Amino acid sequence: MAEAINEPTARTVTPLERVAQIESDIAAGGDRAQELRRLPDDTRELLIDEGLFSFTLPEELGGENASAVETVEVLEAISAIDASVGWNVMLGSEINAMAAGGMPKDLAREVYIDNPRVVMCGGGGPGTKPSYAIEQVDGSYKVWGETTFISGCHNSTWCFMGAPILDGDKPRLDDNGAPIVKMFFLHRSQWDILDTWNTAALRGSGSHTVRTEGGVVEPKWLPVDLMLTPALYDNPVFRIPVPLRLSYNKVAIALGIAKGALDTFVAIANNKIPMMSASKLKERPIAQYRMAEMTAKYRAARSLVMEAMDAVEEELRRGAELPSPEATFNARLACTYGAQACMEVVDVVHASCGTSAAEMNNPLERKLRDAHGAASHRWVAHPLYETMGSVLFGNEADAEFSGTGGPVLGGKK
Repeated sequence: MAEAINEPTARTVTPLERVAQIESDIAAGGDRAQELRRLPDDTRELLIDEGLFSFTLPEELGGENASAVETVEVLEAISAIDASVGWNVMLGSEINAMAAGGMPKDLAREVYIDNPRVVMCGGGGPGTKPSYAIEQVDGSYKVWGETTFISGCHNSTWCFMGAPILDGDKPRLDDNGAPIVKMFFLHRSQWDILDTWNTAALRGSGSHTVRTEGGVVEPKWLPVDLMLTPALYDNPVFRIPVPLRLSYNKVAIALGIAKGALDTFVAIANNKIPMMSASKLKERPIAQYRMAEMTAKYRAARSLVMEAMDAVEEELRRGAELPSPEATFNARLACTYGAQACMEVVDVVHASCGTSAAEMNNPLERKLRDAHGAASHRWVAHPLYETMGSVLFGNEADAEFSGTGGPVLGGKK
C-alpha cells in the first residue's frame, strides 16, 4: 500500500467565525498567559487546530491565502478578546507566511505540509551577546548569539536569527563592500529560551530572548530566508514591503484592544453605579459623551487603516510589482495613526470608568497596559510621525516610507 501523503484540506468556516466559536477559550488562555508570561500550551494547540497560525499561508501550503485586510480583521477579533493571545497569533502567522513567500517549494512542502502544526518566530532585536555566523567545511553554518523580543518563541518549531557572516574575524562583504547579514533558519533543537520577558504590557506574549551557541544550519536550509523577494505566490500580500507588512499586523492588535475596551465600557456602564450617584454610569452625560467620541475615533482609525491597505492591495492586484510610494506612505501613516488613536481610546475609556478600572480584575486594566504596548512597537510608534511629517512638508521620502527598501528581514532570490 502506498504511503499516505498529507494534503491541505479546505475549511468550510471562515477564520473570523472560528475565532467567535472559541471566544471563551481565548479569554481563558489569555488569563493564564498573564501568569505564565507566554501562551499556555493547550491554548496554542487549540489555535493550531483552528488554523489560526496558518490562515495567512497559501492554500497549497495548508493555509487560506488571507489578504492583508482579512488578516487585520482576524487579528483584531482575537485581540478584542485578549491582546496577548492576539499578539502570539499575529507573530506566528506573520512569520509563517513571510517565510513561505520565497521558500523553495520542495522545502516548503517539508516544512508546512509534512508538519502542518508548524509555528515560527524570529526578528527581534540585538541581545547582550552579538550574533555571528561562520561557514563550515561541509557547507553548513554555525550561528552564535542572542536576539531579544522573540514573541511566541515557546510556540515555535523554527526561529529566524539575523547574523553577519564572518570569515575568520572579519565580516564577509557583498559586492558593494557592505557586511553580509543573513536571517538564519534555526530548528528548535538549536536554540534556547532565556527567561527575560517580565513586562506589564502584552505580558502573555512570551517575548523572551533566544540564544544559540553554535546552532547548526544545514546546507539544505540555507535558501530559506525571512521573506525573500520576489515571492512565489500570486497573493498581493507577498509583494507588500516588509516594513509595511510588519506595520499592518501590529495595528491590527491595537484596533482589537480598542474595540474590546469599548465593549467593556458598555458592560461596565450598564452595571456600575458610581460613588455618590443615584444612577448607573450609562446615565451620566460625561460617560455618554466619551462613549460616542471614542467610538468615532476607533471607527475612523479602523476605516483609515482598511482603506489604505485595500488601496495597496488593489495596486498589486492590478499587477504592480510593488505598491506605489504614495500608497505605501499612506498605509504607513494610517497604521501609525491607528495604533496611537486606539491607545487614546483605551486611555479615555479607562479614565471614564473611574477608579474601579484600575483593579487587577477589571478587564480595562489589562487593556490599558496592552494598548500602550501595542502603540509603542517600532513599526507603529509615534516617533515615526517625525519622518512622515517631513514628507508631508515636501521632503523626499526615504526608502522605508517609499516602499523601496529600509529595514528588511530578508533578501532577493
